[in-house]
Amino acid sequence: MTLVEKHCVPCEAGTKPLSTGEAKELLKQVVGWALGEDGKWLIKQFKFSDFAEAMNFAKKITPVAEREGHHPDVHISYGKVVVELSTHAIKGLSENDFILAAKIDAL
Repeated sequence: MTLVEKHCVPCEAGTKPLSTGEAKELLKQVVGWALGEDGKWLIKQFKFSDFAEAMNFAKKITPVAEREGHHPDVHISYGKVVVELSTHAIKGLSENDFILAAKIDAL
């Protein structure tokens, strides 16, 4: 099953974040995403021709994030949207971050 076909699952108490090696393996499945310097974030910048297109893209993320129960940090500026994913409950990355990244890429 591909990441885009999966659904986010709430992390139980005591769930450990992915190791750097595990994160790098999953990173191969989401084109253009990068690990943050501390390895606790997944980051991608999307470029658009103007502010309106950037806003429209950001609005498309909302229903996907709501359905999955997993919410990214979204930074919007003129012609650019930066999406940052992390599983705050475990203070690091989980498979959920990669699932949501794949679903955002599919928009």
